[in-house]
Amino acid sequence: MSEFNEFDQQGSVPSRETGAIISHAFEMYKGVILYAVVAMIIYVIADSILQSITGFHSWNMVGEMKDSDGDLSNFKYYHAPGLSLYYSFSSILGALLSPLYIGLIFIFNKYNTKTAIEISDLFIGYRQNFVNILIYSLITHVILRIALAMCGIPFFFVFPFFLLGYPILLFENANATDALGKAYNMAKDNYGTFLGVSFLGLILSFCGFFACCIGILVTGTFIAAVMYSTYCAFSGKPRQITYNK
Repeated sequence: MSEFNEFDQQGSVPSRETGAIISHAFEMYKGVILYAVVAMIIYVIADSILQSITGFHSWNMVGEMKDSDGDLSNFKYYHAPGLSLYYSFSSILGALLSPLYIGLIFIFNKYNTKTAIEISDLFIGYRQNFVNILIYSLITHVILRIALAMCGIPFFFVFPFFLLGYPILLFENANATDALGKAYNMAKDNYGTFLGVSFLGLILSFCGFFACCIGILVTGTFIAAVMYSTYCAFSGKPRQITYNK
């Protein structure tokens, strides 16, 4: 059974302001950018395999959108071959890969506290609290997918309630329901700030998509840094933990 040891060590903590949190997240992210890229490469490979199995090809759809010269009035993305089958399994794939976000958050904390980082740290979510991470991820994927299907706008208003779930699962070793409840309550009590950092974090995460799409490998996991920095701001410096192999 896995165990954690706790000890005190210095680490920066941002103030509870949107700008300070995003700035802190940026500092954490650029410090471990290579690990973030590795995480995104793993996700892209896994997603490509799923697309090849289902027959859905997102790049073909992007190409069609570009060829439309901005006129998307007749573009019916929901008619794309294999789309329904792809979306049926993409939430499961997302949940199975969600421990990578836990690993990145763990790495951000090690970087923040100037602790040596190992590539195996990226996979700590598969060794510690995996079942609860999986349950939490499945629940949030379903809720956020529903919000996204409602013209997309509700997604941005719902997402803040799940912003701290992953850090709570890691640093507090919480179960899925406790993580959902605590993340919701913290966002509810500080909704303006949570909405601001969530919106900016998501926009910055997806901005790489517009840089010839390949940029998403660099920016795609920035939201994980926002999760960590927001947790630091509202819960204090996370405990420094080491995994006993």
